[in-house]
Amino acid sequence: MSLPSSASAAALLSAAVDRLTARVGHWGPGRWAFRSRADLVFGLVQRLADVGADVEGRSHRPVPRLEHDASLTDQVRVVATDLILADAPEPILREAADAVIATLRAL
Repeated sequence: MSLPSSASAAALLSAAVDRLTARVGHWGPGRWAFRSRADLVFGLVQRLADVGADVEGRSHRPVPRLEHDASLTDQVRVVATDLILADAPEPILREAADAVIATLRAL
């Protein structure tokens, strides 16, 4: 699914993150473990962090994997917000929103 071009890319990314966290934010360990859902969301976190590093001219660094998978929603919010605050160009924010939506669909 492609995002409509009429809306702000930052707003679209924020809305996509809101949908993802609303869907998975209440999951317990069993739901996270099913079909490696936690790995899928953690991959999104790393991807968004890498894009943010590119926008800011920094080197890619591994995002720490926290002990509890429930913290993944917080990590997604933080790296998405960092990307928006880094003043990433609209096409990059749209790609990030598409990545969040693709992850949501894969769950």
